[in-house]
Amino acid sequence: MTRPTSLLLPAALALIPGLGTSAHAETGIMTAESSIGEVLTDAHGMTLYVFDKDSGDMSACYDKCAENWPPLIAPAGAEPDDDFGLIERKDGTMQWTYYGKPLYLWVKDAKPGDVTGDGVNDVWHAAKPDD
Repeated sequence: MTRPTSLLLPAALALIPGLGTSAHAETGIMTAESSIGEVLTDAHGMTLYVFDKDSGDMSACYDKCAENWPPLIAPAGAEPDDDFGLIERKDGTMQWTYYGKPLYLWVKDAKPGDVTGDGVNDVWHAAKPDD
């Protein structure tokens, strides 16, 4: 018996190193292998980061910080789901969180799999599953 290609393709793609697999459909957040191990990524495969200076469910990254570390903004109507939550930013936009930690991108990551923001100023860290 042959299986439809549409059923085999997602499983086959998940086995390709560096290619993300869906972490949670509602969020668009995925996981991917990197040089530092498995990390969370946005829907485009770009590494997500957490910031040590954030406290509780609040972002401490605005203005110049947010230009370099863009927050992972949730689309209108997004709902928290399992380990992924939402916080409201000062401008009213909603930002995704993982276990309550706001998630960010890093402008100096050029392509999926880059983790150049990990360890910046000893306060930025790649977001890893189950951290």
